[in-house]
Amino acid sequence: MKSRSKMSKARPVRKRRTAREDADLRTGSRAPHAAVPATLEAGIGAEVRRLRKSLDLTVAELGLAAGISAGMLSKIENGAISPSLATLKALAQALNVPISALFAETEERRDCSFVKTGRGVRIERRGTKAGHLYDLLGHSLRGEIAVEPYLITLRRNAVPYTNFRHGGVEFIYMLSGKVRYLHADRSYLMEPGDALFFDAAARHGPEELIETPMQYLSIIIYPRRD
Repeated sequence: MKSRSKMSKARPVRKRRTAREDADLRTGSRAPHAAVPATLEAGIGAEVRRLRKSLDLTVAELGLAAGISAGMLSKIENGAISPSLATLKALAQALNVPISALFAETEERRDCSFVKTGRGVRIERRGTKAGHLYDLLGHSLRGEIAVEPYLITLRRNAVPYTNFRHGGVEFIYMLSGKVRYLHADRSYLMEPGDALFFDAAARHGPEELIETPMQYLSIIIYPRRD
């Protein structure tokens, strides 16, 4: 019998997804599909808008810095016109990015924040003085919605603090310990595995520390300001 020669395994070739394949990606939630720019002009416009907002600039301010009218910049951001290379160069300089950044493929480049265990950024918040430790586990880099996930630790010397109040909504998931958590005019006994989701505009916070030390996840979600 003829012996078969050993062949090395070829690395799989990564193919771009088709529109049909993208439409088939369902999560079962009611989240809308991710918006993918339909044209090059739309992609450039979306990237210009994202970069402008990240610098907290208005359309008029960026237009002035780039030497183009606010009306033209608005058309560029909406993908209504195809800007010249000279215009793109002026915009890139005003945004302090290389011109290639305006051609970013938004389909492949999506935000992702990875934090190794014990490497969260320690944040000072109003409850810090009460012995509450806040480790930020990640952050959303862009988009209209901001998300702040915290690992909150209350040591044995911590004290109750119920004067938190801010915009957006908050989700809490209890990991260890036991606490009575206040929201508005009601309080909830929370033990490991319990979850609480609420409007963060009402006064809230740990009202009674029953079993310390304790840890819980707190995820704050709120709209970004333009």
